[in-house]
Amino acid sequence: MPKFLEAKLKREYGANSAVPYKIMNAMGVMHGNKVTAKGRAMERKHESAKESVEKAMKKSREHGGKAYTKR
Repeated sequence: MPKFLEAKLKREYGANSAVPYKIMNAMGVMHGNKVTAKGRAMERKHESAKESVEKAMKKSREHGGKAYTKR
């Protein structure tokens, strides 16, 4: 299950609420308690985007905190 989505929905609706799971089921990310291919793809894309941001931040720090643009 997409942990980032679960955490976001639990913050919004409460930790003991069933609403986050109902929303994920309605979105097609989960089917019952099983993660669907759409959910796995969403998690993979989220991790990839997070790594890209971390890599860009590291480059920025290496260049004195200024925005790094490749020209």
